[in-house]
Amino acid sequence: MRMYKEAARKTYERSREVTELVGGIIENVKRRGDQEILELTKKFDGIEMESVKVGREEIEKAYSLISQDTVEAIRNAAAQIRFFAEKQLECMKPLTTASPVAGVTLGHRLIPVETVGAYVPAGRYPLPSTALMLAIPAKVAGVGKVVACSPAAKGYGTIHPAVLAAMDIAGIDEIYCTGGAQAIAAMAYGTETVQKVDLIAGPGNKFVTEAKRQVLGNVGIDSLAGPSEVLVIADELANPRYTAIDLLAQSEHDPNARATLITTSEQFAGKVLEELYKFADELSTGETAKKSWEDNGTIIIADSLEEAIAISDDIAPEHLEVHTHNSDAVAAKLRNFGSLFIGEYTPVAFGDYCSGTNHTLPTMATAKYSNGVWVGTFLKTSFTQHISREGCGNLSKTCVQLAGEEGLFAHQKSVLVRVEQMIN
Repeated sequence: MRMYKEAARKTYERSREVTELVGGIIENVKRRGDQEILELTKKFDGIEMESVKVGREEIEKAYSLISQDTVEAIRNAAAQIRFFAEKQLECMKPLTTASPVAGVTLGHRLIPVETVGAYVPAGRYPLPSTALMLAIPAKVAGVGKVVACSPAAKGYGTIHPAVLAAMDIAGIDEIYCTGGAQAIAAMAYGTETVQKVDLIAGPGNKFVTEAKRQVLGNVGIDSLAGPSEVLVIADELANPRYTAIDLLAQSEHDPNARATLITTSEQFAGKVLEELYKFADELSTGETAKKSWEDNGTIIIADSLEEAIAISDDIAPEHLEVHTHNSDAVAAKLRNFGSLFIGEYTPVAFGDYCSGTNHTLPTMATAKYSNGVWVGTFLKTSFTQHISREGCGNLSKTCVQLAGEEGLFAHQKSVLVRVEQMIN
């Protein structure tokens, strides 16, 4: 292995300043509620609002502010996401089973989380796809109420109409126009208007991520997301144009996005770089993408595909593309990734928008032990047991012995009083 291009800087670091700023915002929202949110919206977004909640009239108006082609695209993407979430749910079954110990019945139940908060970020462009990715799996799981927070968009005085339409199509029950750490705090603790939820899902900037970190425990979260990532494994037979544009597509997300190429061919790496800079000159987002690539992009020359697989598994990227002549065989050997895109005609863009899999995924190597948002994110697997009189007798010796070994004598006695009653 050798480095062909190294990243110039580290893309994610926690800072004391962010931690303290976010902590202050959370405390102020807990103390002042809606008033704090309205003041912060004016301060950060330059918009004065009378209420945090977005009314039905605003949602209906949103459809008229975007093209029917966009509405149709949102509906098509929603259908694919719902289809896949329903198929995932079919794999999850409640369980009831008789134990080998007579009189003991064990099981689990799949119980939806009662209330979920979806955080839909806003940046240079609206993100209706994120609204779909968060709300639809929650609804398919059977969540009773899904609320959403998203910042106001410049020029609209409220959430971007494409995002509002997507929220409506996804079936979100209540929508609040607020963003940043204050939105996370509002959903975690509740205000006069914003409902307190049981679980918060959705990506965001460093302030949102830090807020999710600080409220964890009072409320559940999906994950702590870092800057977006893509890794492409390619051999000498891959198309350098496809690889180049896919690296650039990830780089255009933001200045901290991380794109990595692992290839077995140094000649191929050179071709990719050449094509990448050509594309950058053509795109309206090219300057941002090029800067991100130059700062954070990495190219690694692997001695073999086996080594490429090992390196990729160590990095554990959010998005992983396989551009090799035997892509299915290579893909089968990979273990650590948020979402896998197999073959040259499977760019990350399809997963971001409309293939049906989720795009809210683990970053910063957390794919080694966690997964992205899916229907199971919004389900609790809660255990059950039913032990008969016979079963109580059959389990008692084991339980009494272990409880005594651990010094928990009330545990031990809770079994013994039953056994003694049975004997007498």
